[in-house]
Amino acid sequence: MAVTMADITKLRNLTQAGLMDCKKALQEAEGDMQAAVEILRKKGQAVAAKRADRQAAEGCVLAKSEGNFAVIVALNCETDFVAKNAGFVAATRAILDAALANKVKSMDELKALTIDGQTVADFVIQEGGKTGEKTELGAFEYIEAPSTAAYTHFGNKLATIVGFNQEGVSYEVGHDVAMQVASMNPVAVDRASVPQATIDSELAIAIDKTKAEQVHKAVEAALKKAGINPNLVDSEDHIESNMAKGWLTQEEADKARKIAAETAEAKSKNLPEAMIQNIAQGRLNKFFKDSTLMEQQFVKDGEITIGQYLEKASKGLVAVSFKRVNLNAD
Repeated sequence: MAVTMADITKLRNLTQAGLMDCKKALQEAEGDMQAAVEILRKKGQAVAAKRADRQAAEGCVLAKSEGNFAVIVALNCETDFVAKNAGFVAATRAILDAALANKVKSMDELKALTIDGQTVADFVIQEGGKTGEKTELGAFEYIEAPSTAAYTHFGNKLATIVGFNQEGVSYEVGHDVAMQVASMNPVAVDRASVPQATIDSELAIAIDKTKAEQVHKAVEAALKKAGINPNLVDSEDHIESNMAKGWLTQEEADKARKIAAETAEAKSKNLPEAMIQNIAQGRLNKFFKDSTLMEQQFVKDGEITIGQYLEKASKGLVAVSFKRVNLNAD
């Protein structure tokens, strides 16, 4: 049957589908608007199924907070072109607003919410039908705390939310800390929150590095005492290269290898354990300062830590949690 341009325009406004898609859907539905919407929705399902093997690695990530609740939503697609489309960003924002308004606490809860009379799960499928790309909810995070803050980085690929232990944290303070999380990517709020497995791993690395340094220093000292420049024999590649250039003789190279091997073996068996542990603990402390939010230097003022910045803003104020979603590699 013939369909009017007015009906096509109405259907397009309802679904944001293309004009020809709307015309065909209305013809198939014999002018029934709701049936045409369902046809387009099913088309969206077909597109999603067809592209199930495609990677939805691009997308839009948005964050928002209101009082004691904050959320991050990532809507993924296949190309950056679609991710930057105003309609796609608006769809992400609609899901974000629904999540915040209903204070959902899981992906399943989020998918079950309704937007414009359909579930979020179906809303996402419909969005895939509009774009022709695989579209899926890539991430959902929330924080509930006395005060919350949110930050969405330019480009909508990175977003963060932060929770605080006090009510009434100002927008500026909350925004600053959320930006800090985006910029510095801490592993935990404070050292007490760092997983024990991470601490054990960092300490083991620090111990191994400290031992290697002590052995290296002993080898350098032994080589210098023997009249050999350590820089000429610090690796097999350097030894071979310097021999080729005439800077080392075969005899000097063999002597250097022997001294290095014997010194390294002897030093490894006689390392001062207390000193090794002390240096390693110092390295672990540096890890905490670099990698925990409260101990990190404030990016806007390198003279103070985030903990000091929050204490200055309000006595006893601390960050208690944060979430960070980034579609790009850190």
